[in-house]
Amino acid sequence: MSETSSANVRAVERALQILACFDDEHAERGISDIAQAVGLHKATTHRIVTTLLSFGYIERAEDGLRYRLGLRLADLGYKVIRRMDLRRESQPLMVDLTRRLGETSDLCVYDRGQVLYLEVVRANHALTIAAAVGRSMPVHATASGKVLLAHMPEQEREAALGGVLVEYTPHTVTNPETLRRQLDLVRTQGYAVDDEEFEAGIRAVSVPVRNREGAVIAAMSIAGPASRLTRERVPETAKELSATAGTVSRRLGWAGSA
Repeated sequence: MSETSSANVRAVERALQILACFDDEHAERGISDIAQAVGLHKATTHRIVTTLLSFGYIERAEDGLRYRLGLRLADLGYKVIRRMDLRRESQPLMVDLTRRLGETSDLCVYDRGQVLYLEVVRANHALTIAAAVGRSMPVHATASGKVLLAHMPEQEREAALGGVLVEYTPHTVTNPETLRRQLDLVRTQGYAVDDEEFEAGIRAVSVPVRNREGAVIAAMSIAGPASRLTRERVPETAKELSATAGTVSRRLGWAGSA
């Protein structure tokens, strides 16, 4: 590791130590108190606290002399809780969906230009698809990625499409304009299809999962061998998926219908 990298890591470690020194007994601390609690020089502590303050992770107390944890941390915590709720509400319904359709189901969210798998319920078949909890896959070559792209703000979507669209199979859509037309269709028909675009021989269908406000926060998919999940099965599979995803969305507070 380079000297610069080591210094950056130490700065992050110190920032995390400062955040961790706040608790119920010490909800508000001054610079000297923080420095003593984490074992740092006051000048170093002040620089790190000032940086955390500028990003909202720490805020000034009413007296203007002490500091406390900022609302930015609460926002991050709420995001984690929402993901936990999403997975908890989805998993039993996905088990039932996989049992009924006989194919693997998965649940994904958008994460920095890729799709991140939160849950995967595998079917009892010998053929294993690439999806796994914690794995990331390309947003442009997966059915779940297309659902998430189709429903995100235009500026964010264009940023995601701004790089090179890698070709994984001969069926991968690598032309941004062609993909944009597909995304228009996804919004119209309510589901997306990965037609052997990431893995040869694998087809997937995906639909949106919504939060209380109706925003698309995740995608639920069914994937299987193209020989079993034929194009003729896609509309009925999408219908089953939409019903399940709609139930999850309503459990998360959405008042609409699939």
